Parts: sequence; structure tokens; C-alpha cells
Amino acid sequence: MQKIILSLCFIVALSAAASAQSFSLGGKVGANLGKVDGQRFKDGYNFGYVLGAYAELGISKTIAIQPELLFSQTNTTYKDSSDIILSKPGDKVHLNYLNIPVLLNINAGKLLTFQLGPQFSVLMNKDQKLGDEITDAFKGGDVAAVLGAQLNVGVLKVYGRYNIGLNNISDVTNSDKWKSQAFQFGLGIKIL
Repeated sequence: MQKIILSLCFIVALSAAASAQSFSLGGKVGANLGKVDGQRFKDGYNFGYVLGAYAELGISKTIAIQPELLFSQTNTTYKDSSDIILSKPGDKVHLNYLNIPVLLNINAGKLLTFQLGPQFSVLMNKDQKLGDEITDAFKGGDVAAVLGAQLNVGVLKVYGRYNIGLNNISDVTNSDKWKSQAFQFGLGIKIL
């Protein structure tokens, strides 16, 4: 299913590129304040990072498509669960994702851009363990909705966005649902 969705996004990006009135490429770096919602994890956002590249395909003066390729890290802490002890309370969990957001940019003037769209993520360290008994505790991918804003200052882009996971990322049977959430803040620079 994820391959089909990624293929559709690629086709949409290619068709947007073919009809684009403007085109630019750039790099991004920032902070990822993420968490995994679920009874087994401590509540609260933890610091990670995000690094990658973007392309912006202008369709008109107010609308653009912005596909991105980002490496992001989500960190969380395991807490004790009453039904099954999978790991020791306080153990850290590090999830490294390759994120592919495909955002619709809506320009509200030269300075401000609103962004929204889907994000498809591939878990790079799928063999993440929770204790000795459970390997492959997390599914290999995630789908999220993205909503954010970006300030455009010359070649610099200062952005903030909220990502909310739409599917269960737990690959453990008899488990509560685990969903991702993240606030991302960062800086982009237009290269081309």
C-alpha cells in the first residue's frame, strides 16, 4: 500500500514539475520535537533532528508543490506497562525515519507561506527492540498529516510545522495503538 501511495505522489510531483512556472531546490536543517503516543511510552516531546532537501514547483504566484526528502529522528522513553514488561522503564527508543512530505504551499504574500499535505515515512532502523523478547517492535513506515507555516526572507526559509501520525506504528501483537506526533522547526536555504 505504501509503495502505491509513494508512486502516486511521485507521479503528481512529476506532473507538477512538467507544468511548473518556477522551480527551486534547497537544503533544510532543524529540530524535531517528537513523541510516540501509547501507554508504553512516557508522555512528552523529546528532541531529535531533521536534515534534508526540498524542491519547490511553482504552479502559480500563490500555489506551489513542495516535495521533500528528510532524515528525521524521533526519540521517546519507555515506561512500565501493566500487561507485558517488554523493556526496563526509562529505556530510550530512537526511531530514524526517511520522511517524504509532499506539501501544498499557499503563499499569503511574499513573506508568508502556509503548508499542508501528507507525509510518508520509512523507518530506517526497523530492528528497534523493546527488551529481549520483542524485535521489530515498530512497523516499517508511517503516514502523517502535515500543517505548517514558512517565512520567506530572500533565499532563507524559516519554517514550523506539526505532523500527526495517522496509522498505528506498533508491530507488537496485543499492544495498544502507537501513533507519532512531532513539531518541527528549522531553516531552509534556496540553492538553485
